[in-house]
Amino acid sequence: MLLFAIVIFYTSCLLADCYRTGDNVTGKRNYTYMDVVSASLGGSKVNLCGIIQYINLFGVAIGYTIAASISMVAVKRSNCFQASHDNNPCRTSSTPYMIIFGVSEIIFSQIPDFDQISWLSTVAAIMSFTYSGIGMGLGIAKVAENGKFKGSVSGISIGTVTRAQKIWRSLQALGNIAFSYSYSIILIEIQDTLKSPPSEAKTMKKASLISVSTTTIFYMLCGCMGYAAFGDMAPGNLLTGFGFYNPYWLIDIANVAIVIHLVGAYQVYCQPLFSFIEKWAATKWPKSDFINKNFQVPIPGCCPYNLNLFRLVWRTIFVVLTTIISMLLPFFNDVVGILGAFAFWPLSVYFPVEMYTSHKKIPKWSTKWIFLQILSAACFLISIGAAVGSVVGVVTDLNVYRPFKSNY
Repeated sequence: MLLFAIVIFYTSCLLADCYRTGDNVTGKRNYTYMDVVSASLGGSKVNLCGIIQYINLFGVAIGYTIAASISMVAVKRSNCFQASHDNNPCRTSSTPYMIIFGVSEIIFSQIPDFDQISWLSTVAAIMSFTYSGIGMGLGIAKVAENGKFKGSVSGISIGTVTRAQKIWRSLQALGNIAFSYSYSIILIEIQDTLKSPPSEAKTMKKASLISVSTTTIFYMLCGCMGYAAFGDMAPGNLLTGFGFYNPYWLIDIANVAIVIHLVGAYQVYCQPLFSFIEKWAATKWPKSDFINKNFQVPIPGCCPYNLNLFRLVWRTIFVVLTTIISMLLPFFNDVVGILGAFAFWPLSVYFPVEMYTSHKKIPKWSTKWIFLQILSAACFLISIGAAVGSVVGVVTDLNVYRPFKSNY
């Protein structure tokens, strides 16, 4: 985690420096990740970047739908356990909850510039601290109750899992960690919302340092204390795997906080993809009323709503599609591992390194050039390993999974 945090912070700073073409203060702005690649590298790499970025954003929407439904199921099961005094297995299907989450995202996706609402970041931060704090606190309390640290330095014991399973799971974990630091894929879009002076790059670097440091502290504490509390029996998710049963109400609060956070996060990550498709369609068919015309819908006691039919249809189809795929592949850890492996090297390391090298005109075979290439190559190997481990996990889970049935 520490190594990933250091690498991501470093490459995020490289990427932030490429936001403006030329001078960091007076140079031409680049509004999206693809714009930065186009200005710095050009050619086929622009399309390659767009394909990887937008496929990954599509995948993130699937991952968030799965995660939100798992937390909603956890609340349902928690209350069921309480009502039955832990005598009922309370098996529950996640499908209805994915549909509920999908419907809410259809509604929120129609709000223009939802990702730029000022209070959204505040709510997200409060929710993050809430569920992270609860998870960490419950882990510490469990260790105190046990009177000792469970587990070992080498991780899960051979016997609890086979040697092969341990290797695949370790590789999958790398993908999970990479996903947890995947904000680079929308860093430029976030940086474009910043005001200057000071320069956007300076502000973004400061924000990256604070966010990476804070999240790493919480990741380390939650992960380490969770493992210390349960050892080999640690669940994949401390708040939904029911390593903890009491207090029910506190676990419910944590899971509700996760759902609220993911409702907003889904929109923040999907807005660049929504915007790209809508701008492309408007350019392709500039005379189409279906795509370009807004209809004024009066809302009592509020400003009229600008209804765009293309936005309504396209965003609804997008959410429906991600929801259906989530129902068919509800394996959060595996899906997240694949997403992390797929996006980590190209979007968080390769493109930032190549663009920074071009932007700063770093000479080939100089010390800094060699260092950046070694960093990129090492991260590429990590991504390959994480992808293999995650794919094996999905294949294994598909052998026992039954779609649309109670799997929790």
